[in-house]
Amino acid sequence: MSQDPTQPHPRRGYEFLWPAGWRRPDLARAWNRHWPRLIGLLSGGLLLVASCATAPPRNVEDACAIFAEYGDWLPDARAASRRWGVPLPVLLAIMHQESAFQSDAQPPRRWYLGFIPGPRPSSAYGYSQALDGTWEHYIAATGNRGADRDEFGDAVDFIGWYVNETAQRNRIARSDAYNQYLAYHEGQEGFAKGTYQQKPWLVQRARQVRRQADRYRAQLNRCEPRLAA
Repeated sequence: MSQDPTQPHPRRGYEFLWPAGWRRPDLARAWNRHWPRLIGLLSGGLLLVASCATAPPRNVEDACAIFAEYGDWLPDARAASRRWGVPLPVLLAIMHQESAFQSDAQPPRRWYLGFIPGPRPSSAYGYSQALDGTWEHYIAATGNRGADRDEFGDAVDFIGWYVNETAQRNRIARSDAYNQYLAYHEGQEGFAKGTYQQKPWLVQRARQVRRQADRYRAQLNRCEPRLAA
């Protein structure tokens, strides 16, 4: 039985064991001598990047709490809602589902041998989880040249733009959080082809988005006048 090369050696602690065919004593000795320093540098770099990102709101389930914590988000969200005719609760519910308001959210990447980073399943990034190509299309269509996916104002405007495009192309009401989310996830062509019908997990997720939009709507009805004051 071969041993998993990512597991600790039973006698020598957390030394890396090269798979058969890769065994180079000089490389193995160098790795075992320097890997703690390399891992430390990598961890420090990741912490530095994370410290520059905007932390998610402490309570992402409550729209009133979100805007009480990040007051500058409310004018951006309202502007996107007015510009694209999309109800504010729908914008927030889609963002909640896509990233839970994490500015630098990305799909998890694959890892090889426990430490070698592999590719991510898609280029989705930021609050809206917009793909590279779709984001470029948004910039070209709106002229918002300085837009960044990790900026709340740009991301919420992107979601409004996409919902508006879906309303025009797929005849889905802008207030229909359920079907709008299905189209947001599958793409407008995928939605038209009914690709979501073979994905019961996605249908369930769209129902969650609809319920979240309803909760946000009820919350905002109570607190939005106070937040605007």
